[in-house]
Amino acid sequence: MPTLLHELILQSASSTPAATALVYQKEEVSYEGLAERTQAAARGFLALGLARGGRVAIYLEKRFETVVASFAAACAGGAFVPVNPILKPDQVAYILRDCNVHILLTSAERMKVLAPALADCQDLRAILLVGDAQSAPQLPGKTVLAWNEASIASSTSLPHRIVDVDMAAILYTSGSTGKPKGVVLSHRNMVAGALSVAQYLQNHREDRILSALPLSFDAGFSQLTTAFSVGARVVLINYLLPRDIVSACDREAITGLTAVPPLWIQLAQLRWPDTVRDTLRYIANTGGRMPKATLDLLRAALPKTLPYLMYGLT
Repeated sequence: MPTLLHELILQSASSTPAATALVYQKEEVSYEGLAERTQAAARGFLALGLARGGRVAIYLEKRFETVVASFAAACAGGAFVPVNPILKPDQVAYILRDCNVHILLTSAERMKVLAPALADCQDLRAILLVGDAQSAPQLPGKTVLAWNEASIASSTSLPHRIVDVDMAAILYTSGSTGKPKGVVLSHRNMVAGALSVAQYLQNHREDRILSALPLSFDAGFSQLTTAFSVGARVVLINYLLPRDIVSACDREAITGLTAVPPLWIQLAQLRWPDTVRDTLRYIANTGGRMPKATLDLLRAALPKTLPYLMYGLT
């Protein structure tokens, strides 16, 4: 039974190494491949001097690197800080300062607009970039590296010794009632939440879960942990329109979908293909009360799909 966050991946990699763990666009990575990437990135973080409990912020859309870096930070003995990719540079810098982020993973494109706001982030020591790192601006006193260079770096240090009550992540609230506040989650918090949710959703190895919510949102990240706890497949999507979600459910034969009320209201108005009606085993609502009219529309559109009304870890 896993007790640490990254062990969710390692356990599935041990039992079903060839099973698909992640799908992004037209690419797939197996559990064995995900475990290897996670451990390589953890070594990279240690080579950059990540201390026990040190913070690694991730300011990216959903993609393989976002997932790998999150679990790698925990694997190395640090804590990951997922930053909502729609936040503006000043908002990002506030979070980095507020929780003393040491390492930031972002893209070369985002770095171009983010760089001026990072000057006051005094604890930030290293910035890892996905994409063309050579064209990105350099910042005095901060190491700027391509993600690939860092993720394959060799470190003579062993991962820091951690136990289940140690910090694994800091997730920030939306800031709708003031400045965003960091919610500290331990390994035990996240693993227990994953096992509990996977149990009552009856997740299993054959499930295909669509990751539609931001990974900076606790219920969004939970799509990863619940799936990894049973060796299921997660399909990452950065959608523009609600119909993109319906199309992805059809294309990927999705069996589980979690969303928030504003999104469900839009999805309930759409036509769901018969193929989705046959494959979508459950839908789950989180982050607020789903209107009864919306639930009725979804029940009519997806008569074979079981709805769950739930709430997130924070």
